Amino acid sequence: MNPLAKLNQSLRRLPLHLAVILMCLLWVIPTLGLFISSFRTRQAVRETGWWNAFSRAAVPGQAEYDTYCASCHGGDGTQIANANLADPNIGDQFTRSINLLVELKKPINNAPHLVDPQLPANATQAQAILSPILNYMHALAGKKETKGQLTLNNYVDALVGYKGTADYLSDCDNKVASTLAVFKCNTSDLLSEAGMGRAFINTVIVAIPSTLIPIFFAALAAYAFAWLDFKGRQWLFAVLVGLQIIPLQMVLVPIARLYVNIGLQSSFLGIWLFHTGFGLPYAIYLMRNFIGSLPREIFESVYLDGASHWTAFRRLALPLAMPAIASLGIFQFLWIWNDFLVAKVFLSTKPVLTVQITNLIDPLGGNWNILTGAAFLSFIIPMIVFFSFQRYFTRGMLSGSVKG
Repeated sequence: MNPLAKLNQSLRRLPLHLAVILMCLLWVIPTLGLFISSFRTRQAVRETGWWNAFSRAAVPGQAEYDTYCASCHGGDGTQIANANLADPNIGDQFTRSINLLVELKKPINNAPHLVDPQLPANATQAQAILSPILNYMHALAGKKETKGQLTLNNYVDALVGYKGTADYLSDCDNKVASTLAVFKCNTSDLLSEAGMGRAFINTVIVAIPSTLIPIFFAALAAYAFAWLDFKGRQWLFAVLVGLQIIPLQMVLVPIARLYVNIGLQSSFLGIWLFHTGFGLPYAIYLMRNFIGSLPREIFESVYLDGASHWTAFRRLALPLAMPAIASLGIFQFLWIWNDFLVAKVFLSTKPVLTVQITNLIDPLGGNWNILTGAAFLSFIIPMIVFFSFQRYFTRGMLSGSVKG
């Protein structure tokens, strides 16, 4: 092929290559941003974008300091000699935001310490502002790094379900009363009902049986549709194919009422049965197409040797159908792991990861910074599963589409 023809061929493929690159960037960049943000401090997430994570200008707490303190103490904290905020000795007097709040409540020359602007009257809201100011004061004193900070606090807060004004580890170290009233400040907090740790266990308990049960029954039904000759087989298979178009939202309320009447509401058994029922039509369809495409001669030979249908299914059909089984397992697992609606309706008292993420936000919309760590915790397992077994997923999705 001459160089001109090669150039023309490359140019014809250029739009396709650009489209693939664009799709990869649209997927990778937000994921990378979420990953970086999950290691940033609470204040850094609030003030700057994830692309500033390694910026030397990003100082958590600087915005609050400039608003409330810089006009009197100066940008570097040294403007008032007897109240030099860059002095480590002064910083040592304020280890907690509540200590700083008490000091700021004291009048100076019979006038309020802060006039314009004033701190909120609500103590909790005031501490939410003073906590980053205290962090910045320690940075001025050289007790903390003033560059972009990375931390695991978001993951810890997400795992234990902490919604305080600072972070779980700091408040436990400082023995904050509101924190000690809810948490024990030891490893048992990792299984707190409000945290992602317990939700992770709930999700595993839901996902694994809800994946294995449909696969087992679908394999049995697929073998029957493929190799057993019984009356109405084709009509019944057509009904199963048609059931795939029925949206599950149509039956949420009737089944929820049924579960309440028979005592299955908010039980793992109830959600296993629901996922099994709605996963079977597609599972049977996929498995039947694959098992039906296997060479008939293989089955006829084992029947002539005296094998029963159960023996042929167990020792012949299942091993040969492993690509389809693996693909179906991945598809079912990912769908259940990422499910929100069904888990919200049928498992409200035992929240899974997708539901627990929404519970981490307080009524005022605060603490959203820990969503970065919580979100990454929720989809890291599906990412590992998919990328580890994607070749099986592709082969299984094409199972039965081509014979021979």
